[in-house]
Amino acid sequence: MTTQFPKKIPPPGKNRLIFEKSPYLLQHADNPVDWYPWGDEAFEKARREVRPIFLSIGYSTCHWCHVMARESFEDPEVAAVMNEVFINIKVDREERPDIDAIYMAVCQMVRGNGGWPLTVIMTPEAKPFFAATYLPKTGRFGLPGMMELVPQIAAIWEKRRDEVSAMSDQITEHLQQVFAREAGEKQPGIDALASAYDDLSGRFDAVNGGFSAAPKFPTPHNLLFLLRYWKRTGDGHALEMVERTLGSMARGGIYDHIGFGFHRYSTDERWFAPHFEKMLYDQALLAMACTECFLATGNVEYRRTAEEVIAYVLRDMSDSAGGFYSAEDADSEGVEGKFYLWTEREILEVLGEEDGRLAADLFGVKSSGNFAAEIDRANILHIEQSDARAAESLGAFVEEWRGRFNDIRARLFAARAKRARPHQDDKILTDWNGLMIAALAKAARAFDEPRYVRAAEKAAHFILWNMRTHDGELCHRYRDGETAVQGNLDDYAFLVWGLLELYETTFDVTHVSTAIELTEEMSRRFWDAESGGFYFAPADVGSMIVRTKSIYDGAVPSGNSVAALNLVRISRLTGDHGFEEQAGKIGRVFFDEIERSPSAFTCFMMALELNAGPSREVVIVGDPRSPDTEAMIRAMRSTYAPDVSVLFKPCPEGDPAIGRIAPFTAQHAAIGGKATAYVCEDHACRAPTTDAGELLASLHGPGR
Repeated sequence: MTTQFPKKIPPPGKNRLIFEKSPYLLQHADNPVDWYPWGDEAFEKARREVRPIFLSIGYSTCHWCHVMARESFEDPEVAAVMNEVFINIKVDREERPDIDAIYMAVCQMVRGNGGWPLTVIMTPEAKPFFAATYLPKTGRFGLPGMMELVPQIAAIWEKRRDEVSAMSDQITEHLQQVFAREAGEKQPGIDALASAYDDLSGRFDAVNGGFSAAPKFPTPHNLLFLLRYWKRTGDGHALEMVERTLGSMARGGIYDHIGFGFHRYSTDERWFAPHFEKMLYDQALLAMACTECFLATGNVEYRRTAEEVIAYVLRDMSDSAGGFYSAEDADSEGVEGKFYLWTEREILEVLGEEDGRLAADLFGVKSSGNFAAEIDRANILHIEQSDARAAESLGAFVEEWRGRFNDIRARLFAARAKRARPHQDDKILTDWNGLMIAALAKAARAFDEPRYVRAAEKAAHFILWNMRTHDGELCHRYRDGETAVQGNLDDYAFLVWGLLELYETTFDVTHVSTAIELTEEMSRRFWDAESGGFYFAPADVGSMIVRTKSIYDGAVPSGNSVAALNLVRISRLTGDHGFEEQAGKIGRVFFDEIERSPSAFTCFMMALELNAGPSREVVIVGDPRSPDTEAMIRAMRSTYAPDVSVLFKPCPEGDPAIGRIAPFTAQHAAIGGKATAYVCEDHACRAPTTDAGELLASLHGPGR
């Protein structure tokens, strides 16, 4: 029986993508290519007409996606051959990361590399037999061109279909084997922490920071792991690697010195020449790394960077209803980086001669330009000297210099605001919002900033109100009033991370109880009951040739790594060791991968480090309105103690909710009516204290 689909007729000059909400798909709605969104209609048509499928995956702020669109998908000649040979499907990788994960794995398996735009040609059963990334209209520089490739694929499909079918079956079978993991008896031990550290240390760029040659990616979870390793071992080189990397990035061109926020990555080894798009997840994770580094070192430069990143997000990436947008493009007016680049003349016109020359010197601006771009004499702004050195060169105090510097930046910002802005992808994703909620909550308690608490709680409320169904399931994407796409593992794990951070910032038990509910729902939907570990997508997503399961911590940490960290934290907060045992099973499933390359799983290393102990819990009991309680809480928040779980039990009226979440707090009481801290380590509690200094001393004894 043939499936019948409701007919949606696109208006003239448009294709079916015009009915979608994804900004990326809408960018292609006026292509002459007869695009379909991923769904049953496209696959049914491919099966009925026995035609191969051309799958193109990208995202709305992807520079090379724009280039391929201009060169190929907007070209009538290319579109004509594509429409004749293929059923063409467009996918937004940010909206459907489950689809992207499968076919990116295919590309990496077949070609040894990957990236976006991702091009996959497959059978009507979604089994791939060709994969590539960017393809121009005609071949050049060793790249095949669409005008040559499409006729070749058509001929092979027509004359050698049996071979194509056999190849696609072989690729699919191999892909299924890649993701078919079973738990063994071994699980990573504490020695894996040292192995991950040694690997990062061996790859560390001692001059520029970071852990690779060009291109350089931020990978903030490497830094979060190294901070914990330094805290555990006292190894100064671990902290040095973090500081050198964060400092170099904050001074480099990868940082937007005028409007704040980090660009996606650096195309060179110096963090100088960025790929200019800005992603929400980078802002969240780097804000976390800067916040924790400030707590570890007391260096206000890290606090300032975190605050500036958050200022950018709250100003430019926030929806009025509470959620956070996904990204901003690298391009404006068809030119990569145009919004962010400056000529010396522009700076002098805005600032005048004296401040203009000062700014040019400060930001490394050259009259001939310092960057080869489509704009003549263009400069990337970057800083090559510290505040102290800049102030000394002017014979000024640092505070005086910062005031002048901020005035220069404000004037340049006002001038830049008159330019055409890059495209903003304004869809709201549950997983990336979870990361931003976590970052805001961390910064709120580290910097004692109520605005960050309000923004985090507003975002959490938005997600839970608009993107959670009545039966408790999360959805992945919200845009233009529409909630869509079933939630994936990252949506649950990252939002739980955010809620746990919110609890330790607000001590509102609702946040931790919701985190537990979502963790239990996550287990029901994604846990592999036979082998352990979490699948990325739920079982009931159609047209999928494999159900992926991964722990690799890439541009963002993996859902399995964050879930493991969450499970250990929930176990510490509640005293329920079942959560901790589940985290241990994740390590057993991925033991071989982790053993081979521990530094590829640094977020999981954070979970392993926390689980290894010593486990420490602090319960503060007191009147939430009294100064001594506030002082006790403030003391806890002034120190870097990532291995400590903090609960708060209000008194004298008490709170039955905290007792339900953490029954072990039942016997804890304020001594003499004063705020009292109970410190427990490895399930043994010390004598309670009413002295904040004594509390801190107990957390920073030998080996801490």
